[in-house]
Amino acid sequence: MSRTAPYNQPVDCPATLTDTEVIDFCRNGYLMLPGVVPEEINRKVVDYLDSVDSSYEPTPIMEQDWFVEGVLMNPQAAGAVRSLLGANFTLPAIISNHRGVLPSPQPQNWHRDGGSIYTPKLEYLQVFYLPETCTEAMGATELLPGSHFLRSKTPLMAHYGSIAGTVSTASPAGSIFLTIYSIWHRRGRATAASNGNRTYRNLLKYNYWRTEAPCRDWIREPGIDFNQQRFDPPFPAIFEQFQGGISAAKLFCWLCGIEEEYEFRGGQCWPVVPTTRNGTNQMGIPPSLRNR
Repeated sequence: MSRTAPYNQPVDCPATLTDTEVIDFCRNGYLMLPGVVPEEINRKVVDYLDSVDSSYEPTPIMEQDWFVEGVLMNPQAAGAVRSLLGANFTLPAIISNHRGVLPSPQPQNWHRDGGSIYTPKLEYLQVFYLPETCTEAMGATELLPGSHFLRSKTPLMAHYGSIAGTVSTASPAGSIFLTIYSIWHRRGRATAASNGNRTYRNLLKYNYWRTEAPCRDWIREPGIDFNQQRFDPPFPAIFEQFQGGISAAKLFCWLCGIEEEYEFRGGQCWPVVPTTRNGTNQMGIPPSLRNR
């Protein structure tokens, strides 16, 4: 069945991420959800892209109920989006298809997508969906964890080659990964000559948007001690010492709706030293996150 496409339509669903998972997203700037879309839906998407709309923007695929329900409102993916963007987040207005040519001997340049800004807020998410398996040999997208806090313009990033600490998004069919829009990424080198009977691989890309003020309404973990949570990105050497974790903590506070409670005071202030003992509150931890 098809219907009028729900472009930018507000929707809601249960949140699925925990406090720790939200903190990890703030640190890393991305979340991988391998193989969450059923194979039946993946096959329909590939058939649509091959037979109906092979353009760079197959946005009318949103007229298909099975695409909206099976991909955009997939329970694991939509639940993660709901956790990060709050209630009544919007569905996308544009669907892009980055059809990677096979083979492609040179990797793409590292870049931040156009329109990226530096902000402690999370007003929207960039989401990637792989309707078919994407291997390393097919030029899987590479991400640099924590780089959403790095201040650099795309023309100044183009000369970088391999960077220590990057992760590959090579994944099985039906995988979805969420990113903060400004994360550094590139398409990797593709050595595969074909994907079945095709000389490309499909990668759908779209945004969800926030409509309501942030608050901590994801899954709360009983007894969590925010003094002992690590906010540093997994590869902190790309930052001046502690700066990545400070930025991640600021983003987490904004997502909790307590941005006004947090000001980094310098030195061994929260979240720099996550090794407090006996329930001691770090200096500078926001009142709403303190142990009582």
